[in-house]
Amino acid sequence: MSDITFQLLAIGIYFAAMIAIGLYAARKTKSHEDYMLAGRDLNPFTAALSAGASDMSGWLMMGLPGAIYAAGLIEAWIAIGLTIGAFLNWQFVAPRLRAYTEVSNNSITIPSFFENRLRDRTRLLRVVSGVIILVFFTFYVSSGMVAGGVFFESTYGVEYIWGMLLVSGVTLLYTLFGGFLGASLTDVVQGLMMFFALIIVPVIAFFTVGGLQGVQQGIADSGARLTGLFPAEMDGMVWLGIISALAWGLGYVGQPHIIVRFMALKTVHDAKAGRNIGISWMAISLIGAVVAGFVGIAYVEQQGIELSNPETVVLLMSQALLHPFLAGLVLAAVLAAIMSTLSSQLIVCSSALVEDLFQVFAKRQPSQKVLVILGRACVLAVAVIAMLLAITPSDTILGLVGFAWAGFGAAFGPIVVLSLYWRKLTNWGALAGMIVGAATVFIWDAIEKANTVDGTVATGFEFFTLYEIVPGFFLNLLVAVVVSLAAPKHNPEVDEEFTRTGTIVALGKGATVADHPSAAAAADRNALP
Repeated sequence: MSDITFQLLAIGIYFAAMIAIGLYAARKTKSHEDYMLAGRDLNPFTAALSAGASDMSGWLMMGLPGAIYAAGLIEAWIAIGLTIGAFLNWQFVAPRLRAYTEVSNNSITIPSFFENRLRDRTRLLRVVSGVIILVFFTFYVSSGMVAGGVFFESTYGVEYIWGMLLVSGVTLLYTLFGGFLGASLTDVVQGLMMFFALIIVPVIAFFTVGGLQGVQQGIADSGARLTGLFPAEMDGMVWLGIISALAWGLGYVGQPHIIVRFMALKTVHDAKAGRNIGISWMAISLIGAVVAGFVGIAYVEQQGIELSNPETVVLLMSQALLHPFLAGLVLAAVLAAIMSTLSSQLIVCSSALVEDLFQVFAKRQPSQKVLVILGRACVLAVAVIAMLLAITPSDTILGLVGFAWAGFGAAFGPIVVLSLYWRKLTNWGALAGMIVGAATVFIWDAIEKANTVDGTVATGFEFFTLYEIVPGFFLNLLVAVVVSLAAPKHNPEVDEEFTRTGTIVALGKGATVADHPSAAAAADRNALP
């Protein structure tokens, strides 16, 4: 058998396994809540790996190693920002969101939680949230499909369109039938594949080039001009770049496809185990990706290889150093990184259409069977629209991802935090902040692009190179607080739910305020005034 045959066999086995898991999950899916949230029955291991895998996408396997290869540690600021953001998300958002979404009328989506938590009788908050999800996730889903097409085009010379359709089709198949559980279980397999690939490939390459001395010598011989975390010349543009990279961590709290994993945990206290598992997975994987970038420079130099695209350095080393079948599994891990994010996003889009838009305007409540069918139909519809956009992509993969990540972080992030920790937030404050945050991302991005020619920003507009999530997030926060204080509302039911949530987080699912008034007081002290 040829090397390519072995590799394609490994990828074929991977595809078949994903479809099999999706069909298994379909047998476990009986209700609409099962399809959208796996019946709130995820264990911490599944939730942690699912959140990590659906977060990282192809950036972990290709983008980060390639950036380190090309520029050095300056590119690691995004990884640092993401790690800090993910830790804070698990530590402060996960347990309280798990408790509050169940306390507040068993909300199974982020928009429904906002509506129930803030007693929004106008339903505008839920509808606007659903629309924002659909708008930004259309770009995000499309970016995953583009990445799948680029993968097959660059690796095997397959036409972009056929690679895109293959990856999209397989992902759609297991997501369509398996729903949230199918996406989560496949995420676990995909997360483990990414994890082991980013350990095995850098370690083998490290010893192949002669260890630390070989890496240092190879980098020196290559003449690569790499920077450290802080370049020698620190001007305003460099600081804006570092702040922008760190600001990716701000986005975590507003990403629906990530925080929905918190809502699906079995219990509140599973969040602690999930945090430890998830952050360990993330830290080791990111370190592996960074090491792969540096070792890749030495390996390419020693072998005399001309590497046209730095983002393919992990693929190159795996194909050269591993048995073709194992190399195929590493290639499948790259696909896993892409597909895990894609499946999670399709489910969230489906939930927005069914739970947050259709049911808001439906005259009567459909049966559970009908809702599951509608959920699958919406997964299909969103996938088809994203495929059409992906046929002729209008931006780079990272550009599409960055824009969508900023959109969610700026629109939802501050509202999630305030909903969980500030009892004075009102529906009008949340709605105003959300709209301002989302609009700021669009306007900021448009100004930067309008004043950029051949990669250079016009004089006077340099500040707009700052990642749009920063102004969007803080303007949202400011507007939400100001509007809520300008027109305050007091609702005893909201106060009772807020206090009960704090008690549950402190003492466990079965706790009540009456049983543990001291715990309720302590929980209130930890909340914002």
